[in-house]
Formats: sequence, structure tokens, C-alpha cells
Amino acid sequence: MNTTPSQEEFEEIIKPIIENDEVQKMKNYRQHADSSCYDHCMNVAYYTYYICKKLNLDYKSAARASMLHDFFLYDWRVKSDDRKGFHGFRHPRISLENAEKYFDLNEKEQDIILKHMWPITIKLPKYKESYIITLTDKFSALFETMKYYNKKPSFQKVYANFIIFLAILFLKS
Repeated sequence: MNTTPSQEEFEEIIKPIIENDEVQKMKNYRQHADSSCYDHCMNVAYYTYYICKKLNLDYKSAARASMLHDFFLYDWRVKSDDRKGFHGFRHPRISLENAEKYFDLNEKEQDIILKHMWPITIKLPKYKESYIITLTDKFSALFETMKYYNKKPSFQKVYANFIIFLAILFLKS
């Protein structure tokens, strides 16, 4: 079996999802720093596809579900009376409900979307692919946030001073 990931294969897998008008609306909502939900999901979907393909897992379900894992279509930073509770706890369920309106999802895709916030969502993921998206989601969020703050001169100065501080600590020990 071919375990070599390719951009073309990835794009073919997610094409029916990204062509959907409702999924395109994800571009209108920020996720982490200045990345949109759409861009974030695209990053997570590609890395999840790549890892699952390399590990000979169900990379197709993983890529599809990853593209839909944050399909909640609202600005989570804005409080609303119709959205009670912490976004981190409730958005996987909302994303799954939205995804099921527009796409036929298999059991693995449902689990991936629903459990991508583990351990916050408490219930253990059922599949290896669900654990992988959990990790790639956190990695992508961290990367997107750091990329944003690294553009800021004030952050660059703090970061540089922190590195100097760490270097001094290690040199003295």
C-alpha cells in the first residue's frame, strides 16, 4: 500500500467538503489569532491526513473529519444568550451537528469531530485517528498563535529577552 502523502490526493479527499457553501462560511470567523476557522481546519486536516497516511490509518476519514472539526459558524469570542457554556466544551457537538446536516459521516468521522477537544471533552476517543487530530489541532492552534505574535515587535522583544534569560541560566549551571 502506498503511504506517500500527496497534496493532490489530500485536495481530492476534501474537495466535496470545501466546495460546500456552508463550509466556505468558516472563512468569515476567526479561530486562533488571525487565522480563520477555515484556514485552521485546512491546516489540521492536512497534517492529520499526512500523519494518518504515513501510519497506514484511515487517512480519508481523518482528513474529512478534520476539515469539519470546527464547523460551528459563529464568533466564539462574542457572548450570546443562545450559546451557554464554555466554547471548548460545546463546539465539538455543534460542529458535528452542522457537519451531519450537509455530509454523510461514518462512525469514525463522527468520533473524530466529537472528541477532537479531548481531554476537555472527557470521553476517550475511540480511534487512533481521533487521537491524532487531537494532537494536530493543538499543534496547529499553538503554531497559528505563535506565528501571529511573532509578527508583533513587542512580542519579539519579550521572546528575545526570554531566550537570553534562559541562555544565562543554563550557562551559569
